[in-house]
Amino acid sequence: MILSLCGLICSECEFFGDRCAGCKSVKGQTFWAVEHVPDKVCPLYHCAVNKRNYRDCGDCAEVPCTMFREMKDPNSTEEQHKQSLIDRVTRLRQRS
Repeated sequence: MILSLCGLICSECEFFGDRCAGCKSVKGQTFWAVEHVPDKVCPLYHCAVNKRNYRDCGDCAEVPCTMFREMKDPNSTEEQHKQSLIDRVTRLRQRS
């Protein structure tokens, strides 16, 4: 299982392998960040890796922080988003 910096499972993503090699491989410059973020780097990646020198968001005592909670897939319902947050934080805390 390839885990993203924020706890998503890359292999379950419809864009993995085609449009995205995973945030760690592209140093946070995922296709959506390049298209939608002024700095062209995922804000979570920038915070965890570039600013704090963490391996991923799981190293942060504040996870899920405000930014983590506010970055919502626009195609998800609020209920799906809340469950995703729980699942992602659980994966990050259980990783070895």
